Amino acid sequence: MFTAITLFRFVATELATDIVISIGDVKFYLHKFPLLSKSSRLQRLVASSNEEKSDEVDISDIPGAHSAFEICAKFCYGMIVTLNAYNVLAARCAAEYLEMFETIEKGNLIYKIDVFLTSSVFRTWKDSIIVLQSTKSLLPWCENLKVINHCIDSIASKASIDPSEVEWSYTYNRKKLPSENGIDSHWNGVRKQPMVPNDWWVEDLCELEVDLYKRVIMTIKAKGRTPSVVIGEALRAYAYRRLLGSLEDAVSNGVDCTKRRAALEAIVFLLPTEEGSVSCGFLLKLLKAACLLESGETHRNILIKRIGTQLDGALVSDLLIPVNTDENSAYNIDLIMAIVEEFMSQNSDNGKAKLQDDEEIVEVENVSVTTVSSTSKLAVAKLIDGYLAEIAKDPNLPLPKLMALAEMASSLPRLTHDGLYRAIDMYLKEHPSLSKSEKKKLCGLMDCKQLSKDACMHAVQNERLPLRVVVQVLFFEQVRASVASARSDPSAELPPTVRSLLPRENGNSIGSSRSAATTTTEEECGVPTSSDINSLRSMRLANKSGGSERSSGSSDTNKNNGDDKSATGKAKGMLMPKKILSKLWSGKTNAGENSSSDTSESPGSVNPEEVKSTQSRITRRSVS
Repeated sequence: MFTAITLFRFVATELATDIVISIGDVKFYLHKFPLLSKSSRLQRLVASSNEEKSDEVDISDIPGAHSAFEICAKFCYGMIVTLNAYNVLAARCAAEYLEMFETIEKGNLIYKIDVFLTSSVFRTWKDSIIVLQSTKSLLPWCENLKVINHCIDSIASKASIDPSEVEWSYTYNRKKLPSENGIDSHWNGVRKQPMVPNDWWVEDLCELEVDLYKRVIMTIKAKGRTPSVVIGEALRAYAYRRLLGSLEDAVSNGVDCTKRRAALEAIVFLLPTEEGSVSCGFLLKLLKAACLLESGETHRNILIKRIGTQLDGALVSDLLIPVNTDENSAYNIDLIMAIVEEFMSQNSDNGKAKLQDDEEIVEVENVSVTTVSSTSKLAVAKLIDGYLAEIAKDPNLPLPKLMALAEMASSLPRLTHDGLYRAIDMYLKEHPSLSKSEKKKLCGLMDCKQLSKDACMHAVQNERLPLRVVVQVLFFEQVRASVASARSDPSAELPPTVRSLLPRENGNSIGSSRSAATTTTEEECGVPTSSDINSLRSMRLANKSGGSERSSGSSDTNKNNGDDKSATGKAKGMLMPKKILSKLWSGKTNAGENSSSDTSESPGSVNPEEVKSTQSRITRRSVS
């Protein structure tokens, strides 16, 4: 507070002061006649003080306090007054308080300030913003005088004009919008003037408080001349300035986040509805902020629905939203499941809609409904697989949650199941205590037939996988090799068992993300039976050196060893490690040996004679 006494001697020093103006701790000793000639309010106050035989008038409630009154007093005494964007609004409100109208004296202070505002301040971009910022401490006077509305309309009008008409200075320290970074096709080698970006006004408006910013953006949107992508960029810039910056530290340190919460609510309210106006990554950051700030369900639901419509544009890192509750899991998986469910619901009607006609519900084909393209589905499937691999690293993640999310996206098309395999392998690595049945359920999420060659090579040497899965991988890889052989030799005919395992042409060789191994019977699981193995007896497994070949067939096949070599040379199968061969052909048929088939111990090398003698003893029971 000001403690000094301010004394004005605008007239001859020998004249005594007539009035003392008190504003809080600050007092002005002045002559009353220059003031009374221009202020109707002071006339009434002085008259009242004379009746009470006092020469002091208290106007502590004047807007703008003593600094604003000083401007008014100088004007009354005929002194030069300097007005600018920082003090003009306070002077205008103080003049209104003192009732310095034209009815008291022509050319009074209110008239002169209004002319200055209209002819200068409201025509200047940055001055309008400065004046608007100063209105916060002068409420409700500014609202009553319509100054805020004038400022907002001035700012919105300038932000809505064609960028080529911008001739004033503005702040711009960001990258241009992607649409503005291209090379002009009409450029003829002559250097042009730097182009004003479409979002030139974004950074200057970030200086405004939330309530004023919201009103300005609403006015800009109402004018309808600004592209929605520019509005989205403005909201993104404001969010990073007022909301997202050091949010996690503020929440963890217990800092009051009232202003951040208000900024979040305003940004969500102002989000453009047009598709592509804001990125999915930005929406996910807003959702993460909503969780950290424990915002209402309404705002979170709005963001979840919006993210679900453009989930294909997200990154795995955007989905890693931490849990801010007492749960053991590190990430908020329930939130991601809600988003995936929203994405999946977009195509639930399969291109049909129901219309009501004469009180009858009619199903109509080919109506304009929101559907998801195959490219988007592939992108989301890859995104979910990557997310599963990341959350699988969490040692506290329960298996049911991982499987629930994976099964929710099971109908999405995948070019390969390598991503699912990576997530499964990561979870097995971080959770070595899983039971045999849990491992079987987990591995049932992927389809061994849809693993790439590299993934197959990794899987057959992966000691964390159940032996059942390893057998499936080996079996289907050999099926693939036989198909390649048949294609290279048109006269060759595939065994019926192999043909039955090939993906159907109109089937879901890409679409299904569930393995046949999720069913209960071994026939449905795709586990090789004795007849399946017999069909593979004509196939040979090349060793890594490529020098020797080992027949896996019966003695009849061995007699035709020369013919098999020529046939096998055409089929380029995968290399089978010796320790996997020992697992497959070691003849562990008793129940006690079956129970240890999931272990990762590496058996010794394979004896060819043992392979021949135990081949006929291979049964389904030997596969776990």
